[in-house]
Order: sequence, then C-alpha cells, then structure tokens
Amino acid sequence: MSSYIEVEMVGDRSSFKNFINLPWKIYKTDPHWVPPLKRDMKEVFNIHKYPFWRHAERQLYITWKNGEVVGRIAAIIDKNYNHFHNEKMGFFGFFESIHDYEVAAALFDAANNWLRIKGMEIVRGPMNPSTNDECAFLLEGFNQDPVVMMPYNPKYYLDFAEQYGFYKSKDLYAYIKSQTDVPDRIRKFVDRVKKRENIVVRPINFKKFKEEVEKIKDVYNASWEKNWGFVPMTDDEMNYMAKKLKMIADPELALIAEVDGNPIGIVVTIPDINPILKIVNGKFGPLQILQFLYYRKKMRGTRSILFGLKPGYRRTGINTLLFYESVIAGAKLGYKWVEMSWNLEDNDLINRFDQAVGGKLYKKYRIYEMKLN
Repeated sequence: MSSYIEVEMVGDRSSFKNFINLPWKIYKTDPHWVPPLKRDMKEVFNIHKYPFWRHAERQLYITWKNGEVVGRIAAIIDKNYNHFHNEKMGFFGFFESIHDYEVAAALFDAANNWLRIKGMEIVRGPMNPSTNDECAFLLEGFNQDPVVMMPYNPKYYLDFAEQYGFYKSKDLYAYIKSQTDVPDRIRKFVDRVKKRENIVVRPINFKKFKEEVEKIKDVYNASWEKNWGFVPMTDDEMNYMAKKLKMIADPELALIAEVDGNPIGIVVTIPDINPILKIVNGKFGPLQILQFLYYRKKMRGTRSILFGLKPGYRRTGINTLLFYESVIAGAKLGYKWVEMSWNLEDNDLINRFDQAVGGKLYKKYRIYEMKLN
C-alpha cells in the first residue's frame, strides 16, 4: 500500500529552497550527474532578473512523501511562443522525481491541471524553461557525463512520461568528433570556398561586444526561424545569454562570417565547464572561483552551441568554412574534442553535415507532448 503523496505549490522561501535542492537527493549516487550552480538556478526563477519571464508565466510544484520532498515540476506558458506559432501550448520543465511512478503522476497532474485552467490545449516538455535553454530528456547515452548546458536524467523518467500518456514529440541529436581531426577533403573544399566567395570569417571582437551580439542575434533569428519549436529571442534574452557565455567563452571560438561586411553566419563554441561544475558542487564562493581558475586551463572539451547561416547562404560551402575555422581555432587552444548539439532529428542538412565532417552520433534526447483534454 503506497504512502500518501502531497503536492505543494511553491510559494515561500522554504518550499523554493526545497525545489532548488531536490536534485542533490535524486542524483546523490549517480556519477554522471553535473550539479548546476545554485546561484544560477535561483536566478533562472527570478522574475526580475531572468528576461524569459517578462513574456512567460509559471507555477512551481514540489511533492512530499513520508515527510520528505521527493519530486518537483514547473508548469510554464510562453506567450511569445504561442503568439509566434499561433498555438495554445503549455510546457512542463525542471522535472525531477524519485523512482516512484505515483510521485511522477502527481507532478504531471499538477502541471497539466494548471495549464488546462489557463486555457492551454497541449503540453510539451521538458523545457527548462524553453528551447533556447536546456530541454528534453536524455534518451540514449547514459554512460557519459553531459556537456555544458545539456540535460541529464535517470532513464526511468522516460518510462514515467510514457506510462502517464506522453508521446514522442521530437528527438534531438548530439554528435561528437575529435577537435584536431579534419579530413583532407574538407581542407581542400574550404580552400575552394575561400577563393570563390567574398567572405571574411573572424572572431568576435569583445571590445565591441554589444555590437557583435546584435549581429549574432540577427543571424540566429534568421537562420533558426523555420525550425521546429523555435521562438525568437528578445533583445533582453539574447543580451542575458551573451553576458553569461562571455564569462566562460574563448573569444577565438566565437566566429562571425561576413560578406561585404554583412553578417551571414555564426558559430559559437564554448568550453565544456561541466568537469569544474562537478568539483564545485553547486557552490560559487571564493574557494570555488579559485578552483574554476585553476581547472579552467585543464579543460579539453568544447560544445558547438550555436551554428547558423542565413537562408540564402546554406548551400555555398560557408558552413564548412565556419566549422573548419572553429576546429582549427579549438585545436590551437589545446581542446581535444567538440560536441555538436543539439540537432533536430529530421534536420537532414545539418545531420549530414555533422557526419561529413567526422561527427559521430553518440547521444539522443526526447521531447514529449500530450493533449490536454
């Protein structure tokens, strides 16, 4: 006979603290989990600091069983997404649960009921809190640590979602390749592209950071506009993300492609700081800052987090040129491998490209959805 499960709306400091701290209980014996910085997690839910909430609303829940917090979830409505897609879509995110289906079902019930009351017709997730952030459940690749800003979860989360009635909405792919290994055919092809196109590929100028971010935003919104699940980032959101990434970025790994001085392509690759996050274990005081500075020089992996071309330039070879320049820059800095993620499963153009440059599909992620009848 199961114990009574209580669902609580997060509404005070104590319940919010429980919401933030729960993952340390869920993953306490999991060697692959990477603890987020608690400071950053608190900021994500701060409606005054995190710009996403200027066009979105949410309700947070935790669940109790036998006097302990055992689960959490967020119900989210992104007004910009619904306006852009002309839908009544709600989202769930930040889901965590002990290995107990009744706990998971109570969380899904709470989120779905709130979204239903708000007039939403479909729920999709996990989104933490949107496709411009971490999203999806890990589907394949549980034997390795996640890289920076990619999700990780127990495998049983998939079972819980499907048992509840969620069905596949979309799978996402992650490819990995050696940072130094560039096939000869790629080198030769890049040489031809350089001769043929009036193009300049250069690193972002951090001294003109605000101007450069505007160029990145222009390319990002234009190149991703037709992608499934896409919603344009506001100026505040782009500026916020850029400020965060600047703290860990290598300027040489953020490249802009320009034709006649106009930005037409971007590739932003960032160091995989997750090994350091495991060491600091959610804290970021003076000691952790020293640890970060010490281990920062020892990082050997990267993640290509943004890669895009404006529509008129996608079959010109400029994508290969951008990738080549980022790989060469990463190798010079001492990085050994790069993860290219995430890709939509049906984005054949980018998936074939990642395979052609030597990428190996090594992780998959799944986003679920269901109708709110």
